[in-house]
Amino acid sequence: MKKLLASSLLATGMMVFANAAAAEDCGTVQIAEMNWQSAEVLANVDKIILSEGYGCDAQLLPGDTMPTFTAMNEKGQPDVAPELWINAFREALDGAVAEGRLHIAAESLSDGGVEGWWIPNYIAEAYPDIKTIDDALKHPELFPDPENADKGGVYNCPAGWNCQISTDNLFRAYKAGEKGFALVDTGSAAGLDGSIAKAFSRNQGWLGYYWAPTAILGKYEMVRLGFGVPHSKEEWDSCTSILECADPKPNAWPKSEVYTVVTDEFKKRGGTAYNYLANRSWDNKTVNSLLAWMNDNQGTGEDGARYFLETNEALWTTWVTPEAADKIKSWLTSS
Repeated sequence: MKKLLASSLLATGMMVFANAAAAEDCGTVQIAEMNWQSAEVLANVDKIILSEGYGCDAQLLPGDTMPTFTAMNEKGQPDVAPELWINAFREALDGAVAEGRLHIAAESLSDGGVEGWWIPNYIAEAYPDIKTIDDALKHPELFPDPENADKGGVYNCPAGWNCQISTDNLFRAYKAGEKGFALVDTGSAAGLDGSIAKAFSRNQGWLGYYWAPTAILGKYEMVRLGFGVPHSKEEWDSCTSILECADPKPNAWPKSEVYTVVTDEFKKRGGTAYNYLANRSWDNKTVNSLLAWMNDNQGTGEDGARYFLETNEALWTTWVTPEAADKIKSWLTSS
């Protein structure tokens, strides 16, 4: 009996030591919590999983795209940027990766950030021939301008956003004005969202700019139209994205690459915690639905993270070790 007790105490002591060592290896992990909804909730998912599943001292720090990248590249902090939209500084990131300062752990949004012109799913189902922008522009009667019943309307990107310039150029490139359409200015993101909600409440047509992942696309099912041409980076950089370009051509919106980026120091010490980040990726449909739940319930990033973990076990358990999964499940049921 004494031998059995001694063996049990030894085994317990070894487990405690192993868990403490794992936590020490992971240590303090600073996670950038970006100031938009999808990045906010992902940072909170990472905080819970790293803390409860891997014993890290996970801390959230306020972040934004360029300041966070610059701080990670020059100062090695924070340790993790869960959702970094990198199109604007791809070359700088490639340089940091080549020199070993930073590492791309995973493509956090497996679909990437998606922008373009969209229509309601009920219009796409009722008119299956409408698959591209050119197809939609043949039917101004289906997409009424709210200010002029004799014209169709293309809803523009909110004022002051770069996509407003691109939408205006593409409106002219596809000769929408000549095809009976006007460009509709909603004034703000709230105005754009309101126009979609109004169209769905009335089962009316709607055509215009939007992007994913977003709560609106989680609440209202929309279909992105094809551009009819491949993306031309040269055309995009020289004209599509340039204010009042004189002669814009049809062009496809580029996919925005969205990555989880970590510092070299964290990758070296992170072990299985780093492996989690390297495995963790979700699609826009999952994120859209989660953001819609957060909006409907006025949920914070922490609320959304917990809701996701409670309702998407089949997905997140593929990101973590079985041991970490058991710890996270135990935390969910006990907290």
